[in-house]
Amino acid sequence: MQKPEVISMGCRLNLAESNALAEQLSGHDDIVIINSCAVTNESVRQTRQAIRQAHKRRPDARVWVTGCAAQVEPETFQNMPEVAGVFGNHEKQNAALLREIIERPDRPVVVSDIMTIAQTAPHLVTAYSGKTRAFVEVQNGCDHRCTFCIIPYGRGNSRSVPAGSVIEHIQKLVDSGFQEVVLTGVDVTSYGHDLPGQPNLGSLVERILKLVPDLQRLRLSSIDGVEIDARLFDLLTGEARVMPHVHLSLQAGDNMILKRMKRRHSRELAIDLVARLQAKRPDITIGADIIAGFPTEDDAMFANSVDLVRQCNIVHGHIFPYSPKKGTPAARMPQLPPQTIKSRAKILRDAVAAKKAVWARALIGTQQYVAVESGGYAGHAENFAYLKLDKRMPEGRVVSARITHIQDEVLQAEVIE
Repeated sequence: MQKPEVISMGCRLNLAESNALAEQLSGHDDIVIINSCAVTNESVRQTRQAIRQAHKRRPDARVWVTGCAAQVEPETFQNMPEVAGVFGNHEKQNAALLREIIERPDRPVVVSDIMTIAQTAPHLVTAYSGKTRAFVEVQNGCDHRCTFCIIPYGRGNSRSVPAGSVIEHIQKLVDSGFQEVVLTGVDVTSYGHDLPGQPNLGSLVERILKLVPDLQRLRLSSIDGVEIDARLFDLLTGEARVMPHVHLSLQAGDNMILKRMKRRHSRELAIDLVARLQAKRPDITIGADIIAGFPTEDDAMFANSVDLVRQCNIVHGHIFPYSPKKGTPAARMPQLPPQTIKSRAKILRDAVAAKKAVWARALIGTQQYVAVESGGYAGHAENFAYLKLDKRMPEGRVVSARITHIQDEVLQAEVIE
């Protein structure tokens, strides 16, 4: 059966929900759904651009908009002539309601109050990266209010998928051939606080490993270091099936900026956490989200963020140029000139690239286990290094490969038979 075209913007959680949207609206190949992102003003601009491009490419299809930007500012998209209608993040979870909405002849805007939603939908848990990796939603929403972030107003308060539903779904994925699962959400380390008995992310990981013994690789999406307790720490550093790759939501390397962001960790906590992770598991690699040009950030404060890249050995960096989001406290703070923000973002990206280059060179000659993707010619190692293979292998399979050299900034590897 034909499915609608769904264009996913932003995070892996959106990707998971886009996959579910396509399944729920099977039979409606006459529509295009833009699953929007609101994390930055640039994300919203790109959403508008995607809408116009979709309409130009498929003038006979009706273009619908959902996602965080649609949830936070539905009027922006309602006023675009290319848009057939808008529905919110909660509406994405109800297949019957979705069908009713898209079959209406008017240009409806159906966006409920996301703050009143108390549950997340366990049927909305999966997206796929080829035949190799499945992203499984275990949590949605966020209870924290960082001063720069609009996402809680697009996703609502934190709510978790019961462990039984997660495990049942992962078992089905493994039975269908998936080798790797990535647990994803808005604030994954807050998992379980709203469930009976208040389990946490560590207990969920333990149960998955125990009850799905055939799962080869388990990976976590971005996590908040302040919520990594002893149990989760031990799993990250001592469990072979949990991948040696941690992506931390750091945001800044200066304590005053972290305070103004209303983050719950300090610079010292971040550096100490990474040092302990790498001391216990030397092959673990670190990724991080960092914002460039936060309001009031002076040269010395910015220098602390650049230094954090060095101190924490960040090789997988997501660098976000700060942009003020209407309705957030940071938007009312003294802003930096756009050119300064742009320049600082480039400096941070260059610092991460330099760290990554040193790390990549050190991997030459090592043997890695690669989950094959990209049509069979490449894949990611356990430490999330991206490798090109010297021969085509079955997509979805985990193979052993030796890294031989770097070409065009990409690690090259030979498959070990």
